[in-house]
Amino acid sequence: MGLRREDFIWEYTDEPHASRRREILAKYPQMKKLFGYDWRISLQFCATVVIQVFMAYMVRNMSWTELFILTYVVSGTLNHSLSVGLHELSHNLAFGPHRPLANRLLGYFANLPMGVPAFITFKKYHRDHHKYLAVDGWDPDLPTRIEAKMFSSTLGKILYVGLLPITYSLRPILVMPKKIDILEIQNLVIQLTFDFLIYYFLGYKSLFYLVIGTLLGLGFHPISGHFIAEHYVFIKGFETYSYYGPLNLITFNVGYHNEHHDFPNIPCWRLPEVRKIAPEFYDNLPCHNSWIKVLYDFITCTEMGPYSRIHRDYKVTSEYAIINKNKNVQVIRDSLSNDIVSEKKIE
Repeated sequence: MGLRREDFIWEYTDEPHASRRREILAKYPQMKKLFGYDWRISLQFCATVVIQVFMAYMVRNMSWTELFILTYVVSGTLNHSLSVGLHELSHNLAFGPHRPLANRLLGYFANLPMGVPAFITFKKYHRDHHKYLAVDGWDPDLPTRIEAKMFSSTLGKILYVGLLPITYSLRPILVMPKKIDILEIQNLVIQLTFDFLIYYFLGYKSLFYLVIGTLLGLGFHPISGHFIAEHYVFIKGFETYSYYGPLNLITFNVGYHNEHHDFPNIPCWRLPEVRKIAPEFYDNLPCHNSWIKVLYDFITCTEMGPYSRIHRDYKVTSEYAIINKNKNVQVIRDSLSNDIVSEKKIE
């Protein structure tokens, strides 16, 4: 049995996805044909929202025992599915970046059964997760040191998983706050209006089914294993892990996580093609076979915990290198310019 970690795993190289993307595109230029969007995911959203509203109607007069079971099993599963779908929309993969309004309206619609406004705020911060993967203080997906210290014990990790919807939502806002924009206010108003209508016409049990379903579904729930599976270091030297199991069918292929980070502009249902086209880049990478087992290992393994995440300094990123290089070039140019001016003055 290993020792409990007392610090994050510090890396001094840039994230691996950009370089692998360049290698794959150089060898398989046909990969670009997968880029784009896929409007068919809107059908999955519509079906899920309709089912959730129908279920909210059906549970309005049920006993609390029946309500709680359906809230965890049905609402928890479907609302988690919708939350992962919002991840797709944050990349504009339903209607493409040239139709931002259509993507946004679908996001508002898909957000409705979740009971809490999430789409716009998630989209605003999620781009930083891709741009600054594991960069300390820049990646909103990274647990804070306070979280790691509080939730490193076995009981702490159980609480950590249960509180994932809270920490996942509040961490970006508290750690790296950004100005609230008009779209977030729109999201809030639309969501509160929907919640009021559910309460007014169907009652508090229906609202309970939707809102608590989100909290339970994104907390201690089998599908929540993907939160831990994606970037917690289970094998030294690897910071992103894929999952190729059946739960991808209801989670917009979020399990294809290496493929997604390599090509975030490829829609979810085309991600399996990435692995088929370039198998030598993915078949040898470690992957997870069960999100339930991920949660079990995370909680029971002493060496696993919130500290089991790679952190890197911004200075090791390619962005920093490019900016620093440009600054150095400018300094040289300014220096040469000053020398020329000085020489002219001497003349």
